[in-house]
Amino acid sequence: MAISYNQIPNNIRVPLAYIEFDNTKAVSGTPQMLQKILMIGQKLATGTATTGSAVRVSSYAQAKVLFGRGSQLAKMVNVFRKHNDYSDLWVLPLDDKTGSAAATGKIKLVGKATQAGALSVMVAGVNYKFAVAVNDTAAVLATKLAAAINADGDNVVNATVTTDTVAVTARFKGECGNDIDIRTNYYSGESYPVGIAAEITAMAGGAVNPDMATAITGFGAEWWNYIINPFTDTESLNLLRTELVNRWGPLKQIDGTCFMAKRGTHGTVTTFTEQRNDYLMSTLATNITPEPAYEWAAAVGAVASYYLAIDPARPLQTLVLNMLPPAMSDRWDLPDRNTLLFSGASTYTVNDNSQPQIEALITMYRKNSLGDNDPSYLYVETIATLSYIRYAIRTRISQKYPRHKLADDGIRVSPGQAIVTPKVIKSELLALFTELEFAGLVEDYENFEKSLLVERDQNDRNRLNVLSNENLVNQFRIYAHAVQFIL
Repeated sequence: MAISYNQIPNNIRVPLAYIEFDNTKAVSGTPQMLQKILMIGQKLATGTATTGSAVRVSSYAQAKVLFGRGSQLAKMVNVFRKHNDYSDLWVLPLDDKTGSAAATGKIKLVGKATQAGALSVMVAGVNYKFAVAVNDTAAVLATKLAAAINADGDNVVNATVTTDTVAVTARFKGECGNDIDIRTNYYSGESYPVGIAAEITAMAGGAVNPDMATAITGFGAEWWNYIINPFTDTESLNLLRTELVNRWGPLKQIDGTCFMAKRGTHGTVTTFTEQRNDYLMSTLATNITPEPAYEWAAAVGAVASYYLAIDPARPLQTLVLNMLPPAMSDRWDLPDRNTLLFSGASTYTVNDNSQPQIEALITMYRKNSLGDNDPSYLYVETIATLSYIRYAIRTRISQKYPRHKLADDGIRVSPGQAIVTPKVIKSELLALFTELEFAGLVEDYENFEKSLLVERDQNDRNRLNVLSNENLVNQFRIYAHAVQFIL
């Protein structure tokens, strides 16, 4: 038996020609990693999707049918698709939890217009602007504003009017409703008509998020490479953290990184992030922005998943998020953002076109098990690169050696035998490292070759043990230059 056949038996006597196909050497390089993104969020009762079951979503129009027009998830899908219309997006809808409450806010209009103009009120990032005539009272304008809000079935709020006050209520229940922003005169050039003003009561009172355990059950055994999560309460994040770490482990290897956003002041965000230490979660600090944090989570998840699929090691800095930035007076300066980055929060800047762009996308991991500062899992790109390298190794071994025998180096065996030795696997791993090096994911081949250990297990002769030290390519983030000039 010189050659190891997969299907042709040795004891056949019937003539003539028997030819089998073997695909173990068909693939050169590493097959493309097909990535799936999972978005979690809340649906309305009008949505047709089944709660707790992931469904593939390709468009905003489809999302409105599945999750309800004006639902949190419909808005998140809309933001995702505006940033990424290519990736394979799946959405896992959840219902409001029993005993939860919806967030509410108020817009009280004051005065009487003594001059014609326009009134601009922004709710959840949507600007409602309408004409104001001379002698329009606060009550008249309140009625106009409530009508404009309610005419927009795609927004996540309903409005009711009482005399001069518009009460705004989130369509969904839970804490995310508290992130719905209400403001006036956001855009340059907008101002109150003469004689008119507005008093804003911020959205509050939203309580009790949906059950994260239901979402995790809906994950199933599917490999979700990236997860977009709007819920940032401790109970939900603890459940999600445990699930993600379990998936990251060597027995499952269906790892995924979770993208989130946190709205609030600098102190609010740092207090939140410094209570976490999660290397598979990334939270963007949004500041006080017009659009809710869950929409920012969808935006950053869309951009990151798209570009990390192209190159997991290339830095995400400067990539644009088509979101509304905070007012100029609210934007954080460099020391503020630097503090955020040491507190586990990702940051963005605002370019000259008033567009937010990613500054640094980091995980929430800060300290090791002994409480010492540990930057090993700091950057999202590191997690993505490690995930790809593991995928490449696993795919290479399982594709080329699915049914091979194992022997010691030096065995005298026919070249046609389906058999591997430690030396064969070591050569394969060195070849793979070269491919990864050419792709710009790893470096320092010489040290990798010297330190690579491949040996047969002394207690289980069916097992091969490997120890490798891949040197990951880093990102060009900081350029420091001292100019010692001469007069």
